[in-house]
Amino acid sequence: MAHHKSVLKRIRQNEKRRLHNRYYAKRMRVALRDLRATTDKAEAQAQFPALQKMLDKLAKKNIIHWKKAANLKSGAAKYIAKLG
Repeated sequence: MAHHKSVLKRIRQNEKRRLHNRYYAKRMRVALRDLRATTDKAEAQAQFPALQKMLDKLAKKNIIHWKKAANLKSGAAKYIAKLG
């Protein structure tokens, strides 16, 4: 175990950031799951802007990669377009 004060602080910061990132990544996965579970096109279109906003924010803060955010948005848009 490290004994330097700076290393101990870094360990605390990393743990705090890890939990923060896990929370928002989980929220993103739940939002995607809810959208994909929707069979009503109007309801899915109502959920889509909030999902887009969430993905853009997570990509901006480097919680997820910006290309992953783009792929998830694209897939969600395709799913909504396919609904009848």
